[in-house]
Amino acid sequence: MITFFICIAVLVAAYFIYGGFIEKQFGADPDRPTPAITQHDGVDFVPLSNARIFLIQFLNIAGLGPIFGAIAGALWGPVAFIWIVLGCIFIGSVHDYFSGMLSIRHKGASIPEIVGMYLGNGTKNFMRVFAVGLLIIVGVVFVKGPAAILQGITGVDVTILVIGIFVYYLLATMIPIDKLIGRIYPVFGLSLLIMAVGITVTMVFGGYKIPELVPGNLVNMHSESSSFPIFPLLFITIACGAVSGFHSTQSPLMARCLPNEKDGKKIFFGAMITEGIVALIWAAIAMAFFGGVSDLGVSFAEAKNNAAPIVNEICNSLLGKVGGILALIGVVAAPITSGDTAFRSARLTIADSFKIKQGKLIQRLYVTVPIFLVAIILTQVDFGIVWRYFGWANQTLSVFVLWTAAVYMRKTTGKYWFVLIPAVFMTSVVISYILIAPEGFQLDQNISYSVGIASGLLGMGFYLYSTGKARLALTE
Repeated sequence: MITFFICIAVLVAAYFIYGGFIEKQFGADPDRPTPAITQHDGVDFVPLSNARIFLIQFLNIAGLGPIFGAIAGALWGPVAFIWIVLGCIFIGSVHDYFSGMLSIRHKGASIPEIVGMYLGNGTKNFMRVFAVGLLIIVGVVFVKGPAAILQGITGVDVTILVIGIFVYYLLATMIPIDKLIGRIYPVFGLSLLIMAVGITVTMVFGGYKIPELVPGNLVNMHSESSSFPIFPLLFITIACGAVSGFHSTQSPLMARCLPNEKDGKKIFFGAMITEGIVALIWAAIAMAFFGGVSDLGVSFAEAKNNAAPIVNEICNSLLGKVGGILALIGVVAAPITSGDTAFRSARLTIADSFKIKQGKLIQRLYVTVPIFLVAIILTQVDFGIVWRYFGWANQTLSVFVLWTAAVYMRKTTGKYWFVLIPAVFMTSVVISYILIAPEGFQLDQNISYSVGIASGLLGMGFYLYSTGKARLALTE
């Protein structure tokens, strides 16, 4: 239990200390007009209060990730705590802050457009396709996941539930952001936070034993440790809560609603730290509830590697009927409300790419309908397969965002190491993963590690050479 509380304390302290450092390096300017003011359109560019924006951003980025991903990551044991804390502080929060603030600095642009400005048109075109594909996959994941949970509660046929969620998604994708999302998301965001607090309180006073970070526990506790090495599989499994490229597609939504640049730390850095705390809570209770990491592995296997039944069992056992209902509202609402903003982000990304104005309903329909047709087809694919590819694609997107932020910082301020190091590390992770993973090339671990690490270092060398020349040209 000591490790758990130390980890939470470190995350909270990091918001004030490291968050303040990152904000200072970026140079947030309270007197600089934001897109919410200069481009107000009543649909996507709408000024909102900080409290609303924070809860919407938190709910947008949370989804199933910090719950399902943390439970799956707990199979590796307490080392998951280390990744959540360090990843959240030095990679995820930095990633989210820059994806939001760069959007503000570039008129609320979506992430592929921003990447293109700093990594070139070829990368921009690739990112347009890649980001939209990822967003549609996210929408599909966040249809099937909540539907499975709701079916377990209500007994309603999953097909009917999927149709109902899709209808809601269609509405939320097109309705002005302050009319639906801006009104109901804060309520669901509070539900998710209350659920996390409830789990923590019952865990602490219920006598559950959370494994500590002692030398004997700093090992791979996965039941198939030889096939599931900590590096890089843990870093892909726990994305939300540590670092998630999906967040960069959501931050521009709130960048279009933020009235003041100085509030960026509260919204983007703060929401990510909060998500890290939620991931810690779920990783901890997953390890403790079933009696240990090995017992969690048995329960996870019985659930056919689906965390939904585990979430149901934990909530109902720890929080009782009323608390269980509240908790499940949070668990169901979080992914649904990430799914709808995923589709909304896909609409905006396509609209930005093809310069399609979104002021009229018919213009939004032109973009939205094809997106949903593709998503409906993907619901027929096995959930496990979709989730695995989502994990890799998700972290790959974070790599592009981190390199973009690194280029921006070196060209504009010359200060960049705090973005460069995460970019190099995540490059090594995603390349090693796709080479070693069952859904990848299934190569030997040593080969995969060597190529992955070499790729990260080569990327750093090219970055230092190319951006150094660009900065020199600017100063001459």
